[in-house]
This record gives sequence, C-alpha cells and structure tokens, in this order.
Amino acid sequence: MSHSLNIPKTAALDLVSLGALVHRLDTGIIPFRKATECQIHVSGGEFNVAANLADCFRLQTAVASAMVDYPIGDLITERVRAMGVKPFYKRFAHDGVNGPNMATVYSDRGLGVRAPVVFYNRCNEAAAQLKAGDFDWKTIFGGGVRWFHSGGIFAALSPTTPEVIIEGMKAAKAAGAVVSFDLNFREKLWKVAGGAAGAVEVIRRIVDNVDVLVGNEEDLQKGLGIPGPEVAATASKLDPSAFFGMMGEVTKKFPNVKVVATTLREVHTTNRHSWSAVAWVEGKTHVAPTCELDVYDRVGGGDGFAAGFIYGLLSGESPEEAIKLGWAHGALLTTFPGDTTMATVDQVKAFAKGGSARIQR
Repeated sequence: MSHSLNIPKTAALDLVSLGALVHRLDTGIIPFRKATECQIHVSGGEFNVAANLADCFRLQTAVASAMVDYPIGDLITERVRAMGVKPFYKRFAHDGVNGPNMATVYSDRGLGVRAPVVFYNRCNEAAAQLKAGDFDWKTIFGGGVRWFHSGGIFAALSPTTPEVIIEGMKAAKAAGAVVSFDLNFREKLWKVAGGAAGAVEVIRRIVDNVDVLVGNEEDLQKGLGIPGPEVAATASKLDPSAFFGMMGEVTKKFPNVKVVATTLREVHTTNRHSWSAVAWVEGKTHVAPTCELDVYDRVGGGDGFAAGFIYGLLSGESPEEAIKLGWAHGALLTTFPGDTTMATVDQVKAFAKGGSARIQR
C-alpha cells in the first residue's frame, strides 16, 4: 500500500459511523405538492456509509445515533437491522405530541429538465440533542475498531453535536482507528446553525482530528474557509484541476489530513449525468474513469462513493483501485431507489474493472 494510514488489520468492527438517522418520504417523479403516496427510505449521510459497507461489502459495521421509542423509530430500527448494521442508540421517549422526533426528509426525484427537490423537517430532532458523554466509546470500541466515520450534516444539527463527533474521533484514535469525515456541506442546515462563519469554526475543530476527508472544492471552500480558484460557469465539472489546486492549502492548515477524495459530476439533465471521482493521497493524485449515468435516484450517490472508497482502503487495495471501487459503487447506487445500496460486491468489482450493462444470464 502506498499510503501510511496504518489501518488495523483486524478488529471486531471494521467501521463505526456517528450521525443522525432520518426517514425520507419520496414521492418519486410526482412533485410533493401533488403527491398522493410515497415510499419511505431510511437514511442519514453517516449511516448510509455503514449500511453500504455492511450490505454490499459484507463488513462488520455499527452506527451510534439517537433513537426515539415510537413507531417511526421502530421503522428505522428495523431497516438498520435489515442492512446488517449494529446499533448503539441513545434512547429518547416520545411525549405523544411534540417529540423528540426522528427527522423527516421530503423529496421528489424530478425528471428530465425538472430538478429533484429536497426539504427537511428537523424540528425537535432527537439527534440534535446528543451531547458528549452520551456514548460509552470504550465499550463500543472494546473489541477493536478499524475506521471511524462522521459528517457535516450531523455537525450542523446543534451546538452539542460537534462535541460528540470530536469526543468519538479522539476515542477512535486512541483505539487505533483511522478517522474520516464527509464535509457534506448543506447551506440550509448551517444557515440555521450559526451561518457561514460558524460553520468554518466548527468544522475546522473537527477536521483537526481527521485522516481522510471527503468533499469537493465547494465543500472545502465553504466548510473549511479555504480559498479556491474561481471556477468559471463554462468550466467542466469533471476537470479535477480546481480540486487538486486546493490541496496545498488543505495540507498547510491540516497537516494531519492524509487523503482527500470526492466525486465529480456534470449534470446534463436530472436523469443524465457524467460521473467521475478523484482522490489526493499524500501528494499523489488519482482520477477514476468517466461514465455516463442514467440516474434513477441520485440521493445517496456520494455516500455510495465514500463507502466503496473506504472499502478499497480497508481491503488493502491501492489508492488507484480504491477510487475506482468508490466510483463504481456510487454509480450503481444512483440506479436504485432509496439512499442505501442494493448492489453486490461482485457487481461493483465488475463495473470498476470496466464491466458493461449487458444482460447477465
């Protein structure tokens, strides 16, 4: 392996994710305001990575999160179990009226020239009430842990959630794990949580503890306050030079960061994207192939990429192979409904090697 992440070879848990669990009400191609029915998907940017690694890649994963004892919590609990993820919950009682609640995400898929629409109800969200001391990290990591993952969506929920992330990261480091963080910068969430300046201050404190960062140039600019090149509107979104051009600034501010990776996506229509991925690994740059995607549901594609990339590194693959596995899994994930994977590891590996969509008989 040509990087020095020092991933433990074996442990009871390959990966532990920390973040909010949510349920997404998805009306498909019908705009929400005209909908008469919907599908329910269980999600969460951080959880999705653990779920993908367990279900597709057959790793031992866990999620640390808030859980409310009411029927929506029961539904989410059942899906977490179905994906093969071990839960560590801080439990909350529901008062029957106001909560606390498991957050709701509302979405439609859009179609063609009509973009997807996503909005939230995170009112009185249980996960936002999580605070340092709520999880017994010594017990969670007791059998060993190889990788710890969290993200910017959870960090934006309240003044206490970043403290839980930092506490978890420090405990994971002490247990010998590699630590990753997906910047996942969400303007709407940070607007409520202290605005742009507050976001940078919070995220920088978190990233001081991080080995592997996931995020594009906009995430790096808005989440870390790192100046980046002005990307002209006409410039290709598939050109990695703007991203790679920022790595010097990233490593100057955060010498602890060894790897930065992201997807590259050019959206032609809602259902037609050009798709690639890039990684910067200790000064070396790696670029995945580009493919044309026929997108069924784009939500979760980035988490699909992160899971495949992390799987590659956990499996001892070279950064070059790891980026291809992330690219392949993220691409496949956009062909399924919902936020989590329905792919098999064989499908991912075949596509990463340049497989085709010919019928499998």
